[in-house]
Amino acid sequence: MTEDPAAVLASLASNPKLRGFVRGGEIERMPAKRERRRQLLAEVAQLFEPGVRYPEPQVNDLLLALYMDCATMRRFLVDEEFMDRADGVYWRIGGPVGSVGSVG
Repeated sequence: MTEDPAAVLASLASNPKLRGFVRGGEIERMPAKRERRRQLLAEVAQLFEPGVRYPEPQVNDLLLALYMDCATMRRFLVDEEFMDRADGVYWRIGGPVGSVGSVG
């Protein structure tokens, strides 16, 4: 399932390792530990269909439904190699392919 922030939030909230980062229907904070942050980002990457190019405003809209600082979230997704970008366009390059909740 892609482009469904509610499904990503539900998956994060159901994961015992990640549920503490979700509150009030959004990601409250990013994990400080890289392993947990990568697990969370793998779930967030499920928003984006592999092979599809997304203009930055669309990426921002999807990420804002999850986390109030979409610029930080975009940066983490690129830095951790879940997404790449060029000329204001983003595309998914990493993370699991399949339904939300497949990362444990």
